[in-house]
Amino acid sequence: MTKTPNLQQTLKPLVVPVFVPSVLMSIAEYSLLPVIPASASLLGADLATAGLIAGLLMVGILVADLPAGRLVERIGERRAMIFGSGLGATGVLLVAFGHSLWLMGIGVFLLGIGVAIFALARHAFFAEHIPLAYRARALSMLGGTFRAGAFIGPLIGSGIIYLFDVHGVYWFAGIVCAVSAIVLLRSPKDVIKPATEASASSVWHIAKREARSLATLGVGASILGAVRTTRQIGLPLWAIFIGLTPAETSFYIALAGILDFALFYTSGQIMDKYGRFWAAVPPTLGLGILHLFVFSATDGLSFLTLACAMALANGLGSGIILTMGADLAPTDARHEYLASYRLITDLGVAAASPALAAITAATSLATGMATFGVIGIAGGLLMWRYIPVLIPKNRPN
Repeated sequence: MTKTPNLQQTLKPLVVPVFVPSVLMSIAEYSLLPVIPASASLLGADLATAGLIAGLLMVGILVADLPAGRLVERIGERRAMIFGSGLGATGVLLVAFGHSLWLMGIGVFLLGIGVAIFALARHAFFAEHIPLAYRARALSMLGGTFRAGAFIGPLIGSGIIYLFDVHGVYWFAGIVCAVSAIVLLRSPKDVIKPATEASASSVWHIAKREARSLATLGVGASILGAVRTTRQIGLPLWAIFIGLTPAETSFYIALAGILDFALFYTSGQIMDKYGRFWAAVPPTLGLGILHLFVFSATDGLSFLTLACAMALANGLGSGIILTMGADLAPTDARHEYLASYRLITDLGVAAASPALAAITAATSLATGMATFGVIGIAGGLLMWRYIPVLIPKNRPN
């Protein structure tokens, strides 16, 4: 009888062809996010136009989510990841070479498409090839690469701006995307398997067939993505409201970020040992409830307490959106299913920021955060109801 490889044996061959490119793409993406609006302003954009151009990254991701499923199905995960990295580099370099808002917008949009293709191919690979016994830990480690990129990217970007200018960040991000593609090209081809015969079913057909899981746990995951986004946006805004300085705000959020990052592997252990329920429901309910109590943060200490509590809830759910998608994806149409699943979750992330802004403009920031608190609680209850049915703890391998 062939012995099943353990987690270390399974993941070691994936360090170079999967984890390194993932970290590189995350670094590139997150290094750009803070500077896109500033670069647009330097080219003459007003605040509204700068925000629109920055938003084209998410538009590109949403537009590409569904077509990416068919692309990955046809050319395979490895080639799709290479293509996504290359397209991302092209978009970033278009911004670097271009000196107009139109070229910048097109470049940011292409980056979003590249990110969507790369992310879906990577997600599908883990769903297909990582044994169920430690799938959650593997995907939580993958989630850790996002958190690493979110920390490293802006840190390097700020150093580049200090030494050179904002424009240098685009050159850096383009080079990093290109290096990601080169790493994939030079990695062994047999680690990430080539494409098999493409499924005859369309993305729409699979979405209709799997409508129950998409309309329940897909929506629940989308809500979790939304409250994670309002946490990231709302906390800095609340810090301004209560009079904290930018330095204080950055320090407190960085401390909370360390706690968030430290928990990513613990989340995977919880999911693999006790089931997906415990990394989905408590974090979503926790983030929702904590949104309701933003008003209680009135000074530095209470703000730090709130930020750390949110980081704890968020960190304990690290990788859960990826893991649930991998669990729910049917074996005969993983790529098509994950395309729909990722579109739903990305829509939650994309809608959160403008919705929070609209509610805040109409009422107050506390009301906006509380509104998303109620939405988060609803998402937690939705997953409480359906996870035991659709993803039972004891599933056959």
